[in-house]
Amino acid sequence: MTAIAPGTLPKSSRGSAARARMLRSLLPALSLALVLMAIAWLNPRAISYFGFNLMLNLAIPIALATIAQMFVIAGNELDLSIGTFVGFVGCVTATWLRDAPLIGVAVLLGSIGFYALLGALIHLRNLPSIVVTLGMSFVWQGLAILILPKPGGKAPDWLLAIMSFKPPYIPFPILAALLIAAIVHFGLMRTSYGVILRGSGGNAAALRRAGWSLLKTKIVLFALTGLFGVLSGMALIGITTSADANIGNGYTLLSIAGVILGGGEFVGGRVSPIGAVIGALTLALAASPLLTFMHI
Repeated sequence: MTAIAPGTLPKSSRGSAARARMLRSLLPALSLALVLMAIAWLNPRAISYFGFNLMLNLAIPIALATIAQMFVIAGNELDLSIGTFVGFVGCVTATWLRDAPLIGVAVLLGSIGFYALLGALIHLRNLPSIVVTLGMSFVWQGLAILILPKPGGKAPDWLLAIMSFKPPYIPFPILAALLIAAIVHFGLMRTSYGVILRGSGGNAAALRRAGWSLLKTKIVLFALTGLFGVLSGMALIGITTSADANIGNGYTLLSIAGVILGGGEFVGGRVSPIGAVIGALTLALAASPLLTFMHI
């Protein structure tokens, strides 16, 4: 028998693993391409500047919520409260952030800090993140109803101006998606601390032996989730112009689906920011009311 040195794999195994990684990385782009081809075949007029603006109207908040979920999944956790959190942020944005900006900013910053505390609690008490975040979903929902018992409020003028921006040649949702993907990809995939954050989900024991604090990485991951959840809620209100306590409820499943469609995995800290944003765009297209209007 031929001995195989430790840590080495036969060429065929390495080739299979490489092909699997390549297929996983190409899956998001392939899914988006298939959706676009179906739309172009059924209604070519939709493939235009105006058509993309309409179809991808909600792509920015969905992409931001997907990135928020991605940070939690990178740490081998799952957030079942991101949808109601987006709704809570929307209610704060349409009321306090407009009428009392200092209070609104303080509440939003406090909610990010609370998310970080949730990460610390989950780690220190070794609690299942699914249970904790499911419980928090009712808290965020209740707070949203207290702030805005019925649909109403109005987005701040500066937020409306940002979300209604129309650059030449490239629709704003696509431009914003590219910017989000580039920033998060660089921070998480191309920096040394990004490797540490992903390592907390990929190999926590090795990270601990190397002297890094798992508590700190968990706090940072959950704080980033809170930050992008806040951005998602604000972007959503900038598009819809008013708020509702239930406005973000569907974002929990959309964000999880976007991360997985984008090549992420529930275990191992394996995520792809670019794939997650592409997955979010695919879901935004698939769920666009315009497609239903055009009988697609």
